[in-house]
This record gives sequence, structure tokens and C-alpha cells, in this order.
Amino acid sequence: MAEPFLIGEAMTGGYGGADILHGCTIAVEPGEIAVIVGPNGAGKSTAMKAIFGMLRLRKGRVRLAGEDITGLTPQARVLRGMGFVPQTSNIFTSMTVEENLEMGAFIRRDDFQDTMAQVYELFPILKDKRSQPAGELSGGQRQQVAVGRALMTQPKVLMLDEPTAGVSPIVMDELFDRIIEVARSGISILMVEQNARQALEIADKGYVLVQGANRFTDTGAALLADPEVRRSFLGG
Repeated sequence: MAEPFLIGEAMTGGYGGADILHGCTIAVEPGEIAVIVGPNGAGKSTAMKAIFGMLRLRKGRVRLAGEDITGLTPQARVLRGMGFVPQTSNIFTSMTVEENLEMGAFIRRDDFQDTMAQVYELFPILKDKRSQPAGELSGGQRQQVAVGRALMTQPKVLMLDEPTAGVSPIVMDELFDRIIEVARSGISILMVEQNARQALEIADKGYVLVQGANRFTDTGAALLADPEVRRSFLGG
């Protein structure tokens, strides 16, 4: 069986001396949406950071397109085609929307105007507000700037840490629609979400973590239909 496009395999590690992840495995294929859900403190964001190289693993490895990238810095992973949008502090508030997007193209040596046009097509409101300081935008619009900036690097994998945190249900639905569009363009999406039910509805694959370990792994639809998952993690 072919190896997944991106895999964090049997990851064990944490901060300082304490392990938060315990043999956790997360994988995603090209154009697939993989969602990590679970209770607070389950290690969801830690798993994401480990895959992006922000956490040193004690055991396990991370592979991208068949290459072992476990020892690479986050910056080197960006050059390999990984984009990461953290939950907070993910935009430059004093810069305009367009300047934020230009900052996202920092690794590019080619003309990135076509990519910027694609971002504006995906998020039309950003084109309307391109000259406005990003700090003046609503929470949902800021998240669009953060995702757009990550897309400016032309990633093969886009990693989103709680992209809908603090936004209204309507904005959440709109963001999920845009995430589906990004995946349809062939970019892999790996996402941590507190809104588990809604996230699993758009997920090709879902991972339920508990105490840093895999508890359930299946398609989003199968996890939504699983009585134990529903009872324990989705509120019935």
C-alpha cells in the first residue's frame, strides 16, 4: 500500500520533560480534508505543531511525499510545500490586507500576482478591503487574510489550527466552504477544530484524539455515524 502524501507517524513528544503525544499518527492525501478533533487537552494542536516541526519528537517521524522531514525546521518545511495558519497572532494587524498577502509570498522568487488574484477570487471581501489595515477587519475576515497569506506560498499541504475559533456560525460555514474549494484545487488540508460535528461533515478523514493518542480514525461520515463517537465527543 502506498504511503500517504503527508504522515506524522507514531509521534511521541511534548514540551520539556512531559510527553503530550503518545504514539499518535495523522495522515492526509492530496486534495483531502483531514480533521483532528477531541476533547480539550487531547493534544490536537500539539500534533499539528509536531507535524510542522514546532515540537521536537522523542519518537516517530514525519514524512512528506516520501521524504523524511522529521529533522527539518518549520521554515524548511514551508519550502517543501507546507503552509501553517496558527490559531492566534496569525496576521500583521498594522499592515494592509494586500501587504499581509505579499508577506505570505516571502519565499517566492517568481511573479506572485496570479496567486494573489486567486486568493481574491476565493475571498472577494479581501479584494474590496485590500488597502485597509488588517487589524480593522472582523474576526472572520482576519481568518481569511491568514488563510490567504498561507496560500501565497503555493503550499501542497495547508494546516489550519482552529480556523473557526471565535467566529459566528454563518462565518464558520463560509470558511468551511472556502476550505472545501481549496481542497478541490488539489491542496491537502489538515485541520484542528473544536466544532467537531461541523468539521467532520466536510472531512474526508477524521482523527479523534484522547490524551495524545488515536482513539478513532475513519471517514468523517463514519465517525459522525458512530454511536460512541457521537455520545462521547459530539454531544449525542
